[in-house]
Amino acid sequence: MIIGVPKEIKDHETRVGLVPSGVHQLREAGHDVLVEAHAGEGSSITDQEYAQAGAAMVENASEVWAKAGLVVKVKEPQPAEYANFRPGLILFTYLHLAPLPDLTDRLLAARVSGVAYETVRETDGGLPLLTPMSEVAGRMSVQVGAQYLERQNGGRGILLGGVPGVPPANVVILGGGVVGTNAAKIAVGMGAHVILIDRNLNRLRQLDDIFNSQLVTMASNSWTIAESVRTADLVIGSVLIPGASAPKLVRREMIAGMKRGAVVVDVAIDQGGCFETSHATTHTEPVFLVDGVLHYCVSNMPAAVPHTSTFALTNATFPYLLELANHGLQGACERHQAIREGVNTHNGFVTHRGVAQSQGREWRQLAALD
Repeated sequence: MIIGVPKEIKDHETRVGLVPSGVHQLREAGHDVLVEAHAGEGSSITDQEYAQAGAAMVENASEVWAKAGLVVKVKEPQPAEYANFRPGLILFTYLHLAPLPDLTDRLLAARVSGVAYETVRETDGGLPLLTPMSEVAGRMSVQVGAQYLERQNGGRGILLGGVPGVPPANVVILGGGVVGTNAAKIAVGMGAHVILIDRNLNRLRQLDDIFNSQLVTMASNSWTIAESVRTADLVIGSVLIPGASAPKLVRREMIAGMKRGAVVVDVAIDQGGCFETSHATTHTEPVFLVDGVLHYCVSNMPAAVPHTSTFALTNATFPYLLELANHGLQGACERHQAIREGVNTHNGFVTHRGVAQSQGREWRQLAALD
């Protein structure tokens, strides 16, 4: 099979879908790899490194898309890339289709098989291709929040950890999954007062043990969220329903009741966001104000640390990529239920229930389309 690696074109997206070690392993397995020139530069990977690993370097993205049977990326295709879609193409990347009906329309019309990193699910319920970027985004969310709490960036002028005689910032984390846990590690480590809210009581017990009661755990309900947000300096939204739109846990009236200069970081923005006031932003224009509250809603946060993010991501994605290359979509799905879970579009139909429900579309089981 020919595997194609185009350069990412989303705003400030400097990660890349494959590293030289992956190229080498694919070549050893008998596959050809096309890499667009300069695709890895943002992650400090040179064209020479790709060429030495056995990749064929090409000058333009259209050639990569046209020749490859399997295209591996990091982020969802941008409108400028839609013209490259064609029947039979396998696209392996983060898709986050729930809030993107236009992209879904184009994938269906072109009969592209879209395999989404974020919905590849193992039998234990784990999301192995979402986890590494969730770890990065969770840790970054506190770092970014602390930066925007500084006065020159529009915040309240609060040091997250405080100093002797002055209390630390109040940090509220919505969701106790991978993002929330990693956010809590950084916030607690920086000395903030941390409240973590989740609906799973067993998970709250686990987190209480993990953090040795250094954070406050609270059961999720609208009252708890409203009261916690009202006194917060920084709120981090990290809830996830795989494939589906994120629930709007923080309503507009709750934002209106927050302190002026408080900051919210919506890590769930890829799936539509968990704040009612959120809309996706970019690294070029990362924040906006609603009722005096700064909103940071960048949909590709880990791109700010691309070297770390690229290698963390490809460590996780490569075994699945190799399966797709070696066995094709049908063979890989037959061998691995996790890959079958990752298929969001195939033969002109939505094949993931969460995406279909979020967009009000017909859903077909993948098995019925084989």
